Amino acid sequence: MRILIADDHMLLRDTLVLYFQNEEGIETATAADFDEAERMLREGDGFDLVLLDFSMPGMNGLSGLTRMMQIPGHHRVAIISGTANREVAEQALAAGAAGFLPKTLSARSLVNAVRFMALGEQYAPLDFLRPAEEETPAHPLAELLSSRELEVLEGLTQGKSNKEIARDLDIREPTVKLHVKTLYRKIGAANRTQAAMIAKDQGLF
Repeated sequence: MRILIADDHMLLRDTLVLYFQNEEGIETATAADFDEAERMLREGDGFDLVLLDFSMPGMNGLSGLTRMMQIPGHHRVAIISGTANREVAEQALAAGAAGFLPKTLSARSLVNAVRFMALGEQYAPLDFLRPAEEETPAHPLAELLSSRELEVLEGLTQGKSNKEIARDLDIREPTVKLHVKTLYRKIGAANRTQAAMIAKDQGLF
């Protein structure tokens, strides 16, 4: 598989080349701007995948993606970017890009993404495309407890025994007992019933 990496930042180009050089079956070439990438592709160097920096000189946004995809050949084209937002990513994918790769991807994730795209699939990290959920104010009682203690407390509000909670959470029963004891102290409860009542009264569950 031959990859053309087109980005105007030399450090990033060199870093991406380092990512791929130890990967079996992957060869790389680089271009410093869109015009150079276009020339290399038109000269018939037989690239399988082109990675285009969204904001490099000559790209002109997604029009550069379209131009590169229209060059005759069997190459696929993906966008890499450190600045583009979710809307741009969705537009690129809708236009037929092989993928959208944020520059925050780890080396291993990037290599996996390239191999995924080489199989003919379209790649984009789910957490990047997922709409940001509105932040909800943290519950004051929840802030006192660890995530595991919250899970145990929820079990108490459902009337479950330590054994049942342990089975649900896939942990040992003595561990549940320790969490119960700790959360009693944190929320000021004397027993299971009181802990459950405190949680329900404060609308935690």
